[in-house]
Amino acid sequence: MLDAKIPKGKLEDKWTEYKGHCKLVNPANKRKLEIIVVGTGLAGASAAASLGELGYKVKAFCFQDSPRRAHSIAAQGGINAAKNYQNDGDSIFRLFYDTIKGGDYRSREGNVYRLAEVSANIIDQCVAQGVPFAREYGGLLSNRSFGGVQVQRTFYAAGQTGQQLLIGAYQALERQVALGNVTMYTRHEMLDVVVIDGKARGIVCRNLITGELERFFGHAVVLCTGGYGNVFYLSTNAMGCNVTAIWKAHKKGAYFANPCFTQIHPTCIPVSGDYQSKLTLMSESLRNDGRIWVPKKQNDTRKANEIPEEERDYYLERRYPAYGNLVPRDVASRAAKERCDAGYGVGTSKQAVYLDYASAIQRYGKAEAHKHGIDNPSPEQIKQMGDEAVKEKYGNLFDMYEKITGENPYEVPMRIYPAVHYTMGGLWVDYELMTSVKGLYALGECNYSDHGANRLGASALMQGLADGYFVIPYTIGNYLADEIRTPVIPTTHPAFEETEKNVAERINKLMNIQGTETVESLHKRLGKIMWDKCGMSRNAEGLKEAIEEIRALKKEFWSNVKIPGSVDEFNPELDKAGRVADFIELGELTCIDALQRDESCGAHFREDHQTPEGEALRDDANFMYVSAWQWKSNDEWELHKEDLVYEEVHPTQRSYK
Repeated sequence: MLDAKIPKGKLEDKWTEYKGHCKLVNPANKRKLEIIVVGTGLAGASAAASLGELGYKVKAFCFQDSPRRAHSIAAQGGINAAKNYQNDGDSIFRLFYDTIKGGDYRSREGNVYRLAEVSANIIDQCVAQGVPFAREYGGLLSNRSFGGVQVQRTFYAAGQTGQQLLIGAYQALERQVALGNVTMYTRHEMLDVVVIDGKARGIVCRNLITGELERFFGHAVVLCTGGYGNVFYLSTNAMGCNVTAIWKAHKKGAYFANPCFTQIHPTCIPVSGDYQSKLTLMSESLRNDGRIWVPKKQNDTRKANEIPEEERDYYLERRYPAYGNLVPRDVASRAAKERCDAGYGVGTSKQAVYLDYASAIQRYGKAEAHKHGIDNPSPEQIKQMGDEAVKEKYGNLFDMYEKITGENPYEVPMRIYPAVHYTMGGLWVDYELMTSVKGLYALGECNYSDHGANRLGASALMQGLADGYFVIPYTIGNYLADEIRTPVIPTTHPAFEETEKNVAERINKLMNIQGTETVESLHKRLGKIMWDKCGMSRNAEGLKEAIEEIRALKKEFWSNVKIPGSVDEFNPELDKAGRVADFIELGELTCIDALQRDESCGAHFREDHQTPEGEALRDDANFMYVSAWQWKSNDEWELHKEDLVYEEVHPTQRSYK
């Protein structure tokens, strides 16, 4: 069994006890130690800034032209924190419990409690940095609700929370760059980890401008490279998001945990055609005020505003009265799919449901009228004031929807449908966020540690910043305290030579195939296999077929892919080819993991394991563990298990009714 190194003692004391007893590195020794941070989103930027502030020599890498282009910038709705500003019953324990329950009892108690515990510190940190969180009239920070909870604990900056938080972390990072504590390498893609005597000691990168391979040493390597949802081709992720960094680490010995736990977000703009390259997320915060419905009549062709109230089915409110439109993402997604599959879908494709703001506009409009002393406002005044209030809260999201669809969501309901969004799986890490390779850490979405089988909305930003600002500064010191006698290893070391040689051989192999299929077409075919057979629902037969189809696709990729250009130049198609090759291998493991986990839990929905009401049916007796896969060879992995022990919460069948 895997050792998660969770401290002994009471749950609420574990992190305090750990911090009080972990090893420290004195300031003079920190200046001698070098740390590599790969990725500069919220987790990476906050980690690099914090480690630089402590005095370590940090090298930070991103494949974009600036850290500010990390995909964290796309997060919209908010960040959770247990501050109980609303005085509505929130607490650290309640955030911990909601997260465990939302993840369908497939996450580690120790890590999740620590996340809830440090969440309040994140808000204070960000406010001090100048992050412009929304505020109430009197100046207090505002909160709104998100799915899977019954309190308001989500802090936000309109519909651009990720952007504002990233600017805060970026400012902290750039301060350290200016001081010389952090060296920033943009347009560099990590293509392998260098392991010496069982410890991560550096990376090999490709300079994406010149095509050169470059070597970098570090006493420790920290991966903060985000999620791998693009294995499905169509997702809400930026098109550059990939699995390559953590996949290379996986092949060097880092276990890959729970790859089949992929979150399908219920609130996305539906697919509009065969040539679409990505999908657009409409923030879950819209479910805070919007109501989701479909016509009560099958195959109803009327426009939304022509369907009277009594002929609308607000199916989430009907099925889950306690939570209504704020059920967790996996529940809302499956419910939308069920309605569409049953013939109640809307729009030309019939693969959409309505998200309606009419009642919210009326409610806000009446409240605004009262604030202005208007006792009998006209319908026109209510509409105008309601529109303005909604615009203040969600305006950029509404504008984005109108630009993409050509429809005004203030006048007609939005059309939404579930889409691939977030990956709960990732590299296995222990309590210290170290992978199964010593000195190799994984932070944020690229590790598996906090969200179980389904992430609650507004918790991704919380985890990324918690890991970077408040966890890694302690845990990496506990490791590096024993490395102060390790000198800087020259990059002429045989392990660096061998790693670069292997990277170069793979690149040349890709370039020399000179087949007829484009990288994009092969990626699109992989995505179709994954969505059809390992998407919102899975079954054993489909997963077995998917595994064989992906293996056949892999053979075709390595014999028939066409990559134009050359190695020693700017070549985005070559970069993409390497990423898709890794996606194909990941897709195979994802399906193997989904087949092996013969239960339903959270976002992993096996059609042969559901309750009479169509909800996920767990098998705690046989599957209450983390699946951690070790790479052995081509098409072969070994399964390791980390048993999940619940001391504070008792796993039960999730109910949001």
